[in-house]
Amino acid sequence: MTDEPFIDPIESLLQVLDLAESEARTTEDIFTGVSQPMPLGRVYGGQVLAQSIVAASRTVEDDRTPHSMHGYFLRPGDADRGITFAVDRIHDGRSFSTRRTQAFQAGVPIFSMIASFQVADEGLEHQKPMPTGIPDPETLPDVEDHLAGLHPMSKRLFTDRPVDLRHVPSPIYVTVDGEPQPHQAVWMRTRRALPDAPAIHQAALAYLSDLTIQEPILRAHGVPWATRGLKVASLDHAMWWHRPGRVDEWMLYVQQSPSARGGRGLANGRIYQRSGELLASVAQEIMVRAPEPAE
Repeated sequence: MTDEPFIDPIESLLQVLDLAESEARTTEDIFTGVSQPMPLGRVYGGQVLAQSIVAASRTVEDDRTPHSMHGYFLRPGDADRGITFAVDRIHDGRSFSTRRTQAFQAGVPIFSMIASFQVADEGLEHQKPMPTGIPDPETLPDVEDHLAGLHPMSKRLFTDRPVDLRHVPSPIYVTVDGEPQPHQAVWMRTRRALPDAPAIHQAALAYLSDLTIQEPILRAHGVPWATRGLKVASLDHAMWWHRPGRVDEWMLYVQQSPSARGGRGLANGRIYQRSGELLASVAQEIMVRAPEPAE
């Protein structure tokens, strides 16, 4: 058996963010994109989030950047197939533009999003401070140190990603260490530098925002990802960009879950640049079905 060819994770990320514009004449703007190879064959939700933002951004003036998005995951995506993005230009005002993006595979939508863009403006400013007492990322183990005991195919879900993650207090891949609690923090950055273009960093931040945001819900109940019979699926995702920042520098993703009930769990998070600036806020609801603990 021959080894699979190596695919550089950063080059793969940049490739999926580089959408092609269709020449088809329709009432919407049409773009097409590819998916990152995934061991289990399903499109990573953060990828389609980021691509939808890129598609919408291509239809607004260059001086307008995304400040909010609200999206619904409708169907699982097939990572072996391309994705078509249809953008509806809902509104253009003096300061704000609104776009609806739908992502399609095989003629059916897999993701639907509305995003708003704004011209840079002055105004009131404050932010919730970044938490103190968090260990520096350099003092924390790399993801590779936490994957003992995982099936090789499952390990690829983590090692093939373009992102370096450092959990506080520790990951929940195989076990949940310590007392169950509905909160955690994660240091994250891309594994190497990205181009300087702000649009790439805005889209990449959306890509990263879907990583680990589900975990405070699982951590609250002591349920690791490796739990046999565990089923988790993202239902929706909301994000607000507050300040510009770089995703190839360390960021702290502070996460908590205020509620879980009826097979659904809600988590929210704040993403800080290491220097303390609040870059973005995130909220996501998931479907979660965990097996009953053995008596």
